Amino acid sequence: MPKLKSICVYCGSSDDVRPGYLTLARNLGRALADQDLKLIYGGGGVGLMGACARAAHEAGGEVLGVMPKFLLQKERVFEEVEHRIVDDMHTRKQMMFDESDAFIVLPGGIGTLEEAVEMLSWARLGLHAKPMAFLDEDGFWAPFFELMNHIIDGKFTPESFRSALVHASTPELAISALRDRVVAIS
Repeated sequence: MPKLKSICVYCGSSDDVRPGYLTLARNLGRALADQDLKLIYGGGGVGLMGACARAAHEAGGEVLGVMPKFLLQKERVFEEVEHRIVDDMHTRKQMMFDESDAFIVLPGGIGTLEEAVEMLSWARLGLHAKPMAFLDEDGFWAPFFELMNHIIDGKFTPESFRSALVHASTPELAISALRDRVVAIS
């Protein structure tokens, strides 16, 4: 039976966000470490990325950051954890995918959304069966779920795809849902 060992976290790299989002990222980092799950993330030391990685690391968790060269100045690699510097975004996303058993999507901007949608698209195309959970405490992802329901209701995506869409309000619920789905697909 497959076991959940690592989770890729997609999230914003801005420090200029509501403090609650940074707290949620820290809580997720600690929860991953507490449950002995390796954090795979974009490698940055800023925004929700940095908050999540720092909390996981400080709680004794294993962390791998993957940073493309062109973002080194902007996202400031978090040097205290294992990291890999790659040439481009495609390599970053592929490496994060390869290193992960599942995904959690925290609040973020267009880059976060793009990464999550790409993984959902790959799942829809049958390229992988890794589960994904969207995590927020304030309904941040509610408009996304409304759009996904609209797409499914319009028959652009099959009804069965709803089961791939997990919306959780705590790190523990997100991780639990991912564990359940890893077992279900094995």
